Amino acid sequence: MAHPLFTPEVQMLLADNDIEGIRAFVETLHPATVAEALADALAPDEIWRFLRHADIKSQAVVFEYFPMELQVQMVQGTGRQHMAQLIEQMSHDDRVDLVRRLSRPIAEEILRLVDEADRKDIANLVRYAEGTAGAIMTTDYAWLPEDITVGEALDRLRLQAPDRETIYYVYVLGEQHRLRGVVSLRQLILAPRAKILRDLMETDLVTVRAADHRSEAARLIARYDLLAIPVVDDEGRLVGIVTYDDVMDVMEAEATEDVQRLGGVGTIVENYLQAPFLTVWRKRAVWLACLFVAELFTFSALASFEHAIEKLVVLSMFVPLCISTGGNSGSQAATLITRALALGHISAAQWGRVLRHELRMGLALGLTLGVVGFLRAWGTYWFEPHLLQGSQGSVEWWRLALVIGCAVAAICLWGTLIGSMLPVALKGLGLDPAFASSPFVATFVDVTGITIYFLIALLVIPGLA
Repeated sequence: MAHPLFTPEVQMLLADNDIEGIRAFVETLHPATVAEALADALAPDEIWRFLRHADIKSQAVVFEYFPMELQVQMVQGTGRQHMAQLIEQMSHDDRVDLVRRLSRPIAEEILRLVDEADRKDIANLVRYAEGTAGAIMTTDYAWLPEDITVGEALDRLRLQAPDRETIYYVYVLGEQHRLRGVVSLRQLILAPRAKILRDLMETDLVTVRAADHRSEAARLIARYDLLAIPVVDDEGRLVGIVTYDDVMDVMEAEATEDVQRLGGVGTIVENYLQAPFLTVWRKRAVWLACLFVAELFTFSALASFEHAIEKLVVLSMFVPLCISTGGNSGSQAATLITRALALGHISAAQWGRVLRHELRMGLALGLTLGVVGFLRAWGTYWFEPHLLQGSQGSVEWWRLALVIGCAVAAICLWGTLIGSMLPVALKGLGLDPAFASSPFVATFVDVTGITIYFLIALLVIPGLA
């Protein structure tokens, strides 16, 4: 990251009011680098003082790279007319994201000053629900009618190109803006100029509906290695496109959200150090409090086997070993299944296959760990023989080892099944599988694992009941 190197330079340029230097800095470096340097070195009002020396298009491009929280702050620090001009120059999807996060009075004040065509475009995109493909699409795409020649198409593209976000894909439209096909810029350049576009275009299209979840657009772009995917309405009309750069943002956001939920944390959209302390505290405290209350059931489970523990104290010493095995295996399975669901490798309808797979895996893992547990309990006979003494006499070492080995195997199997089936069940109910967080699975398996452990002990060791 190069921005720390620019911090003194940025501050010096502003202090000296070096207009030519500022303009060169903004218009020469990559907009992302400029935004990073300004965000780290200057306050919002100073950023505007810096940017006002560049042209409005350059300001808009740099502005898009600021974190959304900073963008909202900066709207407060400039005139409404200036902000309206800036919004007219921004990418269609980025400006809609900004408008969504502004307070209603401020958004209305600014939009009244925006060009009518841009205002209608913003209003059209804002109506799509957040989290849908429609909410992240742009209407800034290149399109052509199907009955023109390649030569005519290239001439029209030269006129469209300066105002389009991408022209690598050109969408071929029929009556009422219905999507007929797509042709790449490469195809147009290489094709004979007299060839009709209808005969050149690809008609086997990969599309997404505006109401589909944004992750579906991301999945299709990744699956087919696309630079952009067309978004259509229920009538097959082209309403926009989702580009690969927006999909990368979506995938990052989705992955971050899943990781946070798997870790037992509420969704935090802000950067870690920039998020308000109280917000982070609340989102972490709620989950921790729920998990803490759930863990209280382990006390109740242990209390119900108080007499067995009194008769043979050594059983209590193996409790952490046994229940941690179930929590670890459950968390492991939940993480793998949640990720497989997110990538589309499995679906909720395949729950039977997942169950059979994890049943075999749980048995194999349980037997592996059960052998280790058996050997460790056997070691009690050699290294801590006094622990085999109970209130009603000593217990045979092989009974204790059998209890530990069988309990570890059973709890590992149980944890694996719970950890794998819970995300699938949530997906089937239309919920985010990531809600099957590792701490939640571990807590549930802890409570039930104690019951499994002592029930096996009661069956194997005489006189405990």
